[in-house]
Amino acid sequence: MGGWKRTLSQDIAQPESDVSPAKRQAKSALHVLTLTPFFPSAGDEVSGCFIAESTRQLEDFGITSSIIAVSPMHHRRRRPAPSVPAEWVSYARIPGNFGLSSAGRWLSARLLAQVRRLHRERSIDVIHAHAALPCGHAAALLSHHLNIPFVVTLHGLDVFNSCFIGGIAAGWRRKVSIDVYRAARTVVCISGRVQRVLRDGMLEDVRSAVVYNGTDTNFFSPAPAVARSLSEQEVLVVGNLLVGKGHELVLRAIAKLGASFPQLRCRIIGDGPDGDRFEALAVELGIAARVRFEGRRSRDEVAEAMRACSVFVLPSRYEGLGCVYLEAMACGKPMIACRGQGIEEIIEHRKNGWLIADWTHSDWRNPTDVVDELSQGLSTLLESSALCSQLGIAARETVLNRLTLFHQAERLAQIYSEAIA
Repeated sequence: MGGWKRTLSQDIAQPESDVSPAKRQAKSALHVLTLTPFFPSAGDEVSGCFIAESTRQLEDFGITSSIIAVSPMHHRRRRPAPSVPAEWVSYARIPGNFGLSSAGRWLSARLLAQVRRLHRERSIDVIHAHAALPCGHAAALLSHHLNIPFVVTLHGLDVFNSCFIGGIAAGWRRKVSIDVYRAARTVVCISGRVQRVLRDGMLEDVRSAVVYNGTDTNFFSPAPAVARSLSEQEVLVVGNLLVGKGHELVLRAIAKLGASFPQLRCRIIGDGPDGDRFEALAVELGIAARVRFEGRRSRDEVAEAMRACSVFVLPSRYEGLGCVYLEAMACGKPMIACRGQGIEEIIEHRKNGWLIADWTHSDWRNPTDVVDELSQGLSTLLESSALCSQLGIAARETVLNRLTLFHQAERLAQIYSEAIA
């Protein structure tokens, strides 16, 4: 902590003490300031919905949230979504990953007067930042200046913000990330897998807790049971169109199953930089007529697609947890994912889902063994409606028992209370 305070003293004045911890503790309801780069906005009500939903659920625990969603000035300006209002703030930042290490300082300078005013109007008990850079860094600076404790949530496996590359800039991002984790009251990890990466990479112990994402089990719910013929079977993939998400494996598996399931269809929802590559591969494999690339879809459309599919698949090789897995499970669908990811903590193979090999260290251009295993898993599930039903029922029960929005909000409420104690 001493090293952290010396770093901060170069950037901001000494802490204020407008509201004492005792006064905050005596209040009947907590007021949390959420700082996040992920949140729904006008025209895009899907991105960051996992944060909007959890903050809304916190109201059941007497916790109110003021939400500041942030975006660099060089990005498209965003406006609040009518259904989930938040204040969108633009801040200066050097474009690209190079600017991440200093982005928190720019963001805190942009927010300081605004947060101070909010704090005086209604005292803020806890700042909850999502991701270390830039929001966690900004929260640490604001925390020191205004004497408000903060927690930070890690949503992925790039815990130290290497951005999958090395070099001097990656070292800067790592150093700032470590300073943030040292200063936080609690580092919230969305899975034990993320927590292990955090602990393995720190030079000292930091206070951390696993809080799994929750799912709206009323919104994501099963469709009425209907009998399906082989011609109606459909595999669904929902995720950003990135090589690491495993779309290529799914396409190769669909092609491999062509003779056994000639009418099988694949529906892919999501967009991203590798979309053209995947569409070209579908043509090359001769399955373009059987694969629909639908781009980004609304929350309602995703839920309907999950209810309609036969099997949900996302063989991602770099996933902290994956909200879409939980949503498909809540819809009562059999789901295929990879071992070695955060979702392995939730899935028991052949009991409430299906796990295939981790391909993290395989040749991503053609991981033959993993494609074979995925093909076999799909074939087994598509041939047995009874097994699909069994896995789907167990999957929904798993979510209902420990992975709802209520469960997530309950754990966050406990962490907030501990932060001000």
